[in-house]
Amino acid sequence: MDQYVTGSIIKKLRERSTMTQLQLAELLNVSDKTISKWETGRGYPDIALLEPLARALQLSVTELLAGESISNTNRCFNMKRVKLYVCPICGNVILSTGEAAISCCGIMLPPVEAEPPDSVHTIHVEPMEDEYYVAVNHSMDKKHYISFVAAVKEDGYELKKLYPEGVAEARFKRSNIRKLYYYCNQHGLFQVPLTAGKGL
Repeated sequence: MDQYVTGSIIKKLRERSTMTQLQLAELLNVSDKTISKWETGRGYPDIALLEPLARALQLSVTELLAGESISNTNRCFNMKRVKLYVCPICGNVILSTGEAAISCCGIMLPPVEAEPPDSVHTIHVEPMEDEYYVAVNHSMDKKHYISFVAAVKEDGYELKKLYPEGVAEARFKRSNIRKLYYYCNQHGLFQVPLTAGKGL
């Protein structure tokens, strides 16, 4: 059975914090033998100890579960570093502009890798006055559909949520859009670049 935090992760993070087993045990009000059992896989911390353990190791619970601290070297807002995360359980869509540890519905989410459109996921983008009209040539039934279209701009983004049995189309203000993303619930994330002021 997979455990939520392994002994090897606890040992690695403890050693990185330059703590002995005894020092960590004292912070958690447990014995050093308990820490030893965790680290050798002969026992696991109770779920109630996750927050105190993360605090003792100077991490968030999310970082503890991931087994590493998250350090974002991107110190300023930069839309070129956009990463999208999609929860496979609830469909939640999260966007970050740098490194992040993202979790939803109790699971860690990796960033979704975007691909160029293929022959089954074609997109039509047409400038119309001050907007882009975007349409994805794709089925929208309950099992296979486009769940969102997002426009990433120089200074932000706009996301349009789509639903089964609806239409796979959206409209976005044309100002400063650089990329369009769209997500198929069966085949993942696709992206297309936009040349300023032009469609596809």
